[in-house]
Amino acid sequence: MSRIAYVNGQYVRHADAAVHVEDRGYQFADGVYEVCEVWQGNIVDAPRHLDRLGRSLSELRIDWPMTRSAVDFVLHQVVRRNRVRNGLVYIQVTRGVSKRDHFFPPEEVAPSIVVTARSTNPAAAAAQAAQGIAVVSYPENRWPRVDIKTVALLPNVLAKQNAKEHGGKEAWYVDADGFVTEGGSTNAWIVTKDGAVVTRPADSGILRGITRAVVLDIIQKEGLTFEERPFSLEEAFDAKEAFVTAATSVVMPVTRVDGKMIGNGHPGSVATRLRELFHTATDLQAV
Repeated sequence: MSRIAYVNGQYVRHADAAVHVEDRGYQFADGVYEVCEVWQGNIVDAPRHLDRLGRSLSELRIDWPMTRSAVDFVLHQVVRRNRVRNGLVYIQVTRGVSKRDHFFPPEEVAPSIVVTARSTNPAAAAAQAAQGIAVVSYPENRWPRVDIKTVALLPNVLAKQNAKEHGGKEAWYVDADGFVTEGGSTNAWIVTKDGAVVTRPADSGILRGITRAVVLDIIQKEGLTFEERPFSLEEAFDAKEAFVTAATSVVMPVTRVDGKMIGNGHPGSVATRLRELFHTATDLQAV
């Protein structure tokens, strides 16, 4: 079956989907995006993702390309038309198509929207989680507004490629003070030897992850000790466990950082339990 994409008001074959050469997302990375997990025929936490999309648009002074309810409808339609039961749905909104000029385009220029969906392999993800992943640190070099989910991801691409070339699956950014900020496409966590779950505050320096928010809900419900504070690489090396969170990986245990074994080198019980409980705490919308 051919994949289907939504592009500016039309459902088209994925192979034929295209945007204009002067779309500002292409020329300036002048746009934002969201990725939602699709799990067992449900879009996971769509309201929270749309809330964050709205915030990102507002911060960049880009209008919604259509009403929020219409965007929600398109998300469901694209997942349905692609027959995705387990996978991801991606939405991107840019400032629109206009002649190349750093100034905002005229008010009559409408934002552009693209939505795609694809299937993933839950069994492969589960196998990866059972083994854990390796992380490679990378100097923080992004602009300060990483709280906005923009499509300007070149620093993330370079960090993750460096991780791949050094045997890692993910990168961890480290700021000038030696503290981990977040992953190239994930939020970063550790579990101390005392059993405290630690992650950096989302008020600055990181994206306020939707998966992160759900995990915080589970931590509270389970009565786990939680510390919202920065942690250093050295503290991570000495941690009992480490893991990352994102819509693309849910809760993924980390077993090595910069080649150093974390804990006993196997996925820890806290990360494993959080992964098991994750979908019981999410807002599921049937497709």
